[in-house]
Amino acid sequence: QVQLVESGGGLVQAGGSLRLSCAASGSIRRINAMGWYRQAPGKQRELVAEIITSGGRTTYADSVKGRFTISRDNATNTVYLQMDSLKPEDTAVYYCYVIPTVGGTSWGQGTQVTVSS
Repeated sequence: QVQLVESGGGLVQAGGSLRLSCAASGSIRRINAMGWYRQAPGKQRELVAEIITSGGRTTYADSVKGRFTISRDNATNTVYLQMDSLKPEDTAVYYCYVIPTVGGTSWGQGTQVTVSS
């Protein structure tokens, strides 16, 4: 079983920055990809960013390109999301996930990000 522990959420003014972290532990052999989804009130969950473990290829939602940066530390199975130039529409619960080579996707408990105008 894989456990994901998220940290770094909070309240920030528009234009500010936050850095989210997600550390994976437990029965992990190899990870294919790690990433972040978010869900705002009344909206569907959407992919924010993903990083492929081997090679580091990244994918971003159009709404965050140029403002968010995803990175990972393979040695510690940790994924980060640096969020700059935050906007009120970035307000959501952010969930990290891990896609292992064997087994299903694991999810974090979610961390609240609130951006005030």
